[in-house]
Amino acid sequence: MEWREVSGNWLWIPPQPTAIIHFLGGAFVAAAPNLTYKLLLEALGRRGYLIVATPFINTFDHRAIAQEVLTTFDQALYYIDNRVTFKRLPIYGLGHSMGCKVHLLINSLYDVDRQGNILMAFNNYSARRSVPFLEQVMAFSPQLGAMNTMEFTPSPEETFDLIDHYYPVERNLLIKFRKDDIDQTRPLHDVLMRHFPDLTSVQILPGTHTTPMAQDIPWQPGTNFSPFDAIGQFVKQEFTRDLRPLEDVILMWLNPLRAMRSPRR
Repeated sequence: MEWREVSGNWLWIPPQPTAIIHFLGGAFVAAAPNLTYKLLLEALGRRGYLIVATPFINTFDHRAIAQEVLTTFDQALYYIDNRVTFKRLPIYGLGHSMGCKVHLLINSLYDVDRQGNILMAFNNYSARRSVPFLEQVMAFSPQLGAMNTMEFTPSPEETFDLIDHYYPVERNLLIKFRKDDIDQTRPLHDVLMRHFPDLTSVQILPGTHTTPMAQDIPWQPGTNFSPFDAIGQFVKQEFTRDLRPLEDVILMWLNPLRAMRSPRR
């Protein structure tokens, strides 16, 4: 099976999909999600989920990003409905870091149908904290305006306000990694629990902010397995060690009965 590009989206289509996962990646790595999140997305695809990964370029206008992403995703749905011979499938959102914010904005600002959302390592920091060297850039570029005007739209406070008032998706899985110092799952959890206390869950997993982007190292041992080969295999396992629990949690939440029956690859 291979990725295919459709109207700006990257699609992974298994033979008999059971649902659609719409994936949005983090800032600066979201432009090529089929590469930066390849291992995680293909693992979910092999378990029967049709993956639609929508790239986007990070700007300060997150509201505009949400609108553009939704328009691009709708083109993928049109392709799926007209080219793929199976019934209309339920849609789940899957986001990482800034991709979580974009999913939350899409669901809060537009009338879309989602069975649930999985939000990994949610990040909603201000531009000053999120963008490296922003203050230094502004100091040397006064023509860009005062520092106080350089903020994401909507701002972190406005984003939480939109979620609090308009976010309609009842079923949510929030995933936090233990060694992640830029995660903001807790305040998001507090907002969602006010509205959906029975269907909002949190999982704290081993890993870091970049765990969803773990890559497989194509290490092939030599004819005679050497100590160097052993080191290579160890490094390969270390790169993917925390990805397996993440896959398991996502699959269990999507379909508990099917996840328990299906053997691991």
